[in-house]
Amino acid sequence: MEDRTSGDDETQGHPQGAPRAPWQATVLTLFPDMFPGPLGLSIAGKALETGIWALKSLDIRDFARNKHRSVDDTPFGGGAGMVMRPDVVDAALDAIESEPGPRIYLSPRGRRFDQDRAKALAAEPGAVFVCGRYEGLDERVIEARGLEELSLGDFVLSGGEPAALAMMDAVIRLLPGVMGAADGLTEESFEDGLLEYPLYTQPRDWKGRTIPEVLLSGHHGRIKAWRRDEAERITKERRPDLWARHVKDRPVDPSRGGRKRSQNDRRDSRRDDEKVE
Repeated sequence: MEDRTSGDDETQGHPQGAPRAPWQATVLTLFPDMFPGPLGLSIAGKALETGIWALKSLDIRDFARNKHRSVDDTPFGGGAGMVMRPDVVDAALDAIESEPGPRIYLSPRGRRFDQDRAKALAAEPGAVFVCGRYEGLDERVIEARGLEELSLGDFVLSGGEPAALAMMDAVIRLLPGVMGAADGLTEESFEDGLLEYPLYTQPRDWKGRTIPEVLLSGHHGRIKAWRRDEAERITKERRPDLWARHVKDRPVDPSRGGRKRSQNDRRDSRRDDEKVE
């Protein structure tokens, strides 16, 4: 078992520097060398070094019951591929019984992972990720262990490891002290049920393409309104499923001709006349 923790007992960003237990990611996999992978770099890597989160990865093959270290067998009823044995996976789960958090099995048939689930996992002390291979896990160990099945989307990967890395990244960046600016988290895609608005930086004129004038106006209210309108337009065009949910959930604003208000509307109403200094 590989254990990646920091000797630093204090977490950056924690109030008054008080000790804070790291968010514990535990991974059961046939390929432990895939972890931390990209999570050992950039902001996630720095957070791992400073003890904001910690990583343990176990090789499921270490719990095999024969000299060949077999972890799979043919499916009852016939069919293509192999199925991971319940006794082997169960033994691996026994070995990490004391590790905190829900037990998650990465599976294309699982409930789709989203930002709300990422937030909920960030509020947990940690999570255990069970990475399947071949055709997947024997159903009996999923049921016996009450594994939560989560999916990245409607496509199939060669194993659960890439999905686990993506989910862990989504959670880690939400942990206190990982991201530099908290405001950035509230303006990202999905935070208000919408996709993010377009972003622009220097140079102002690039290959004849210029910056929308409103972003150069220095007017907080107009900039916020433009960004909200663009976020709504993009969401409506690209993700009609999100748009339908957004329209259903937001309250009505009579001042906007009966148009429903978003969280940004309520937050911006007090600042419409402010200027950028």
